[in-house]
Amino acid sequence: MEKKLPRIKALLTPGEVAKRSGVAVSALHFYESKGLITSIRNSGNQRRYKRDVLRYVAIIKIAQRIGIPLATIGEAFGVLPEGHTLSAKEWKQLSS
Repeated sequence: MEKKLPRIKALLTPGEVAKRSGVAVSALHFYESKGLITSIRNSGNQRRYKRDVLRYVAIIKIAQRIGIPLATIGEAFGVLPEGHTLSAKEWKQLSS
């Protein structure tokens, strides 16, 4: 008998991203207002985030912890195409 894998949720709510990343929902909204992350609005006009936003938030947290300004983080993200999912290599480069 073939086992069915659990369906992976494609989009996350702000609360889910906040819980998984350890930042407040208000921080997500702030990062979005600064152009560091993006969301999609559903039919009820509620924000939804792609799963890859968790990597971006992780990089933002690490960079802030070592004193890198948000503007500089934004410049680093700016060279990536919009909606781009970070590869392991890019993740390593941006995190170091």
